[in-house]
Amino acid sequence: MNRKLILGTVQMGLNYGINNTTGKVSLDDSLEILEYAYDMGIEILDSAEAYGNAHQVIGIFHKKYPTKKFKIITKLPNQLDANIVEKVDNYLKELKVKKLHALLFHSFSSYKSSSKKFDDLRKLKFDQKIKNIGVSVYTNAEIEEVILNEEIDIVQLPFNLFDNINLRGELLDKAKSKGKTIHTRSALLQGLFFKDVNEQNETVRSLKTELILLADITRKHNVSISQLALSYCLQQNTIDNVLIGVDSIEQLKDNIHSLNYKIRPEVIDEINTINVNNLDLLNPSLWN
Repeated sequence: MNRKLILGTVQMGLNYGINNTTGKVSLDDSLEILEYAYDMGIEILDSAEAYGNAHQVIGIFHKKYPTKKFKIITKLPNQLDANIVEKVDNYLKELKVKKLHALLFHSFSSYKSSSKKFDDLRKLKFDQKIKNIGVSVYTNAEIEEVILNEEIDIVQLPFNLFDNINLRGELLDKAKSKGKTIHTRSALLQGLFFKDVNEQNETVRSLKTELILLADITRKHNVSISQLALSYCLQQNTIDNVLIGVDSIEQLKDNIHSLNYKIRPEVIDEINTINVNNLDLLNPSLWN
């Protein structure tokens, strides 16, 4: 199951996450996290040009541990005004790898505005500098459109206890039928699931009913939030890989330990009763 995990690196390059109280992860801690992840069988890292100096941190790790090479997914910036081939060459140098596992458009809007860039992407594939082309999307309408493009290999989309099978199930089936690889992110909704339900955070207040319902499920079945959240994503047959981010090695160890939990069908049914009506609340980029 560890191989189904993708480790995100945004916390290694930026202050990130609603539940992150410690700020950007230090270089030493980042290297420790990466080494532990690799040794535990996690094969893929998710990064982006927009993630501060995350590329450089990965490159430092690869230089320090040349026999421990991750497969790297990275994302092009939303404002794409440079030559993609040159960009990828720079990414490879920064990351200290010979090939990217995947190059993603960081948003649907950047994908839509870059239709003329596909000649460059085909060349990068032909030259074996990238293996897969993908798009990071948010809405079902975006997923619907992206999966129609035969040149898109990977679709990265949100999926979690709130952004659940009610919202995504039918489209996940459709994407798989089109031969797409599905990567999901926001498994822990940037730490929102761990927040105190009485906290005076606007997003927490707006989702208080759902958070209380979630707390009731964890108590009833004697399971932790991380066990519930990760198992719910990992045990979906339509999902190929699940992206997680961590602020510390302890958090990573806890997440990996959580993989031992196998969610029962009746628990999945209870999770699927959660139905968030205001979908903006499930998009961290819209949080204040």
